[in-house]
Amino acid sequence: MKKALLMASGGLDSTTVGYQLAAAGVEVVPIFFDYGQHCIDVEWSRVNEVLPPHMQRPERFNISDLFRGSKSRLILEADLWTEEVKDDDLYIPYRTMLFFAAAAARAQTVGILDVYTGFINSNHAREIDCTAAFMNSLDGLTSSIGPVRFHSPFRHSSKAEVAKVAAELGVPIGRTYSCQASSQFPCGACPNCVERLNALKEAKLV
Repeated sequence: MKKALLMASGGLDSTTVGYQLAAAGVEVVPIFFDYGQHCIDVEWSRVNEVLPPHMQRPERFNISDLFRGSKSRLILEADLWTEEVKDDDLYIPYRTMLFFAAAAARAQTVGILDVYTGFINSNHAREIDCTAAFMNSLDGLTSSIGPVRFHSPFRHSSKAEVAKVAAELGVPIGRTYSCQASSQFPCGACPNCVERLNALKEAKLV
């Protein structure tokens, strides 16, 4: 049986990739990163809840010390009653690059050569390493330094297209979580929440 490592967050995109891999008969090893995000408890709970029940439970890795002192509103939760959160306030330097490097290291360590992610071509948080262009460049880089290969099946997809696939696969969409501004509940106003709501409407799921 083919084996793959999945970078899982408890959000819609990575969870849908997990369901795709399970449907294809792939043995999935999910991993989850604690980078000091304020919503760590909810994300960890959800990633354990929303992945397919028969799938191995995710491994959790702590890289939060790297972002100690960060002013990002993904780390320092804002008081949404009194503070406005703008896209640039959510920026965390090189976060995605770290995820890819750490996932590749873990994968090769446990004898897995394929790493899957749920990243889509989204740049609302101003992060260069969240774009399709970055992921395309990463392919060229990784092919020259090691055997691990990255796969982002939705890198050219919109969030609405991901939502449609999720519905077809039976993903518990309502239990996935990806709010950037609130640690306890979807705020409905941050870039992730707005993109998600618009996608669900476009996919006619709400």
